[in-house]
This record gives sequence, C-alpha cells and structure tokens, in this order.
Amino acid sequence: MLKDLFGVVPATAAEALDVFDESETVEPDFMFGTWRGAELPTGHPMDGLLAATGWWGKRFVDAETVHPLLFPAPDGASLWAFDPAKAFLGLGLTRRLPVLRNRSLVAPVTTLRPVLRTRAPKARLRSTRYRGRDTATMIYDQVPVNDVFRGLSDDAVIGAMDMRGLRGPYFFVLRRDDSLRVE
Repeated sequence: MLKDLFGVVPATAAEALDVFDESETVEPDFMFGTWRGAELPTGHPMDGLLAATGWWGKRFVDAETVHPLLFPAPDGASLWAFDPAKAFLGLGLTRRLPVLRNRSLVAPVTTLRPVLRTRAPKARLRSTRYRGRDTATMIYDQVPVNDVFRGLSDDAVIGAMDMRGLRGPYFFVLRRDDSLRVE
C-alpha cells in the first residue's frame, strides 16, 4: 500500500515518522466507515502482534461510536469487535512471555471470541494536536492509547499509535473496505 503511494515502504521508525509528518491531516468525519488494517513494521516492540492475532481493521460509525479492533468472524462474511481492555491485558502477557510473540494467536482469539467480543463502542473520534498539527485521533475509552491519523489518499491513512509507557509510536496503515458487515 505505501510502496504504491511513496515508492518505498518505511522500514524504520524515523522513516515512518517522515511519511507521517509529510502526510495530510484529516478531519474526524473523513474516518467514518470500515477500514482494513495492516501493521507497518519499524522495529517497534509491538511489531507483529496485531498480525499474529488475526486483526482485520477498525470501524468508525460516527464520532462517538468507534470499534477499534475488528476480527473476521468464523463465517468469513462478517467482522466482530474485540474489547480493547481485554486485548491490552493480552499485550502485557506477550511482553512478559516473549515466546508468544512468534506464534499465531488466531486460534486462541477465535476460541475466546465469546469472552473477548463487545457490541459496545470502545473509542471516540476527535481532532487532536500531534506532532504540531491537528488531525483525526481515535481515543480509546479504557486504555491510555490514542491512534492518530494522517491521509495517504482518499481511501488510505497512516496511523501512529501513541501509548503511554511505550517508546515511540507504533505504525499501521488503514484502507477503506466495506466488503464485510460488522456483527
């Protein structure tokens, strides 16, 4: 996705920050819709964790109704929302047990779906100042995390996850994709 837009995919945090800083700010309503996500590996301690869980993307219904962690349902035709508070508990476990980092967590996430899912929105969308510019930001309700967005095109954004306690932002990209319904 970024290679098509920029010629090269950033491989370091510094390169990703350059892309982020050069990208256009976006208004919160630009984010409304369903977005397919992908990690942007830069050497961050969280690299690989979302992919290992089978994370699919995010959904922004309106400024007050955001589902930050969507996963594919077993039927393959729909998505379900994962409760971020439970996800970040698992993040702590993977940080303490590095052996979990190189394993697929798709099966455990799918098996635990009844316990992990939520139907309630778990984030809000606002405009905040980040790295000197105002842009759309997803603010989690229960965890100290903000996902800040900059536009790459009419249907793609780069996200910088700013989480208390982690050095530097964790990067990902989102592309509009309304192909699956959200349960």
